[in-house]
Amino acid sequence: MEAVILAGGKGTRLRPAVSGVPKPIAPVGGVPFIMYPLGLLARGGVKRVIISVGYMGEKIIDAVGGSFGDTRITYCEEDTPLGTGGAMRKALRMCSEDSVIVLNGDTFFDADLSALIKFHAGRNADITVALKEMRNFDRYGAVVCEDGIITDFREKQRTELGYINGGLYCVRRDIFDEAELPESFSFESDFLLKRTGEMKLCGLPFEGSFTDIGVPDDYMRAQMLLPGRSSPSLCRYCR
Repeated sequence: MEAVILAGGKGTRLRPAVSGVPKPIAPVGGVPFIMYPLGLLARGGVKRVIISVGYMGEKIIDAVGGSFGDTRITYCEEDTPLGTGGAMRKALRMCSEDSVIVLNGDTFFDADLSALIKFHAGRNADITVALKEMRNFDRYGAVVCEDGIITDFREKQRTELGYINGGLYCVRRDIFDEAELPESFSFESDFLLKRTGEMKLCGLPFEGSFTDIGVPDDYMRAQMLLPGRSSPSLCRYCR
């Protein structure tokens, strides 16, 4: 299995808490944050990971290197900012398998990758989104999912109980091939939200822990949720 990690953003909202490094390698629990999603992928049997880098990409490359245990790592570098969609499209062109796992580099969702892949294949989906149920949230938009089919993405508003997009996907490698899109675009707002009803978008809920370091408050919370994972053993990063 192959995977793509989107790690090219500037992380401007996080700068009050972390400066001098790109968001994916901000230290959490004694290790660069990106080690947690890499550990998830390694435990899930992913043998090749493509990390999409842009802002301060050389620092991510230096921190991570070319391998993570038995997982081989290559890089897809942005010459100009491409947004999450443009970066994903460019990285998927480096993949060879029909279906690819895609993760955001600033979130860690401890989901069952084998279950996600099996569900995606069983539904013959174009995109399957890993969903996390949350209570009393307003920072994330809510995802409406009925019998495994995503029917709507709702804007950010106060929600007592609902599903959010966990920033973890299984996608067809060729999802962008026939779409007319600019060079730079958002995967979430410019593609996903506009393809409901046009593509087969599926959702699968998981109960695993969800950690986001996009803003200072969540970054500080991550220090408590993911503490003490500084062992050099790759399996211990996300145990």
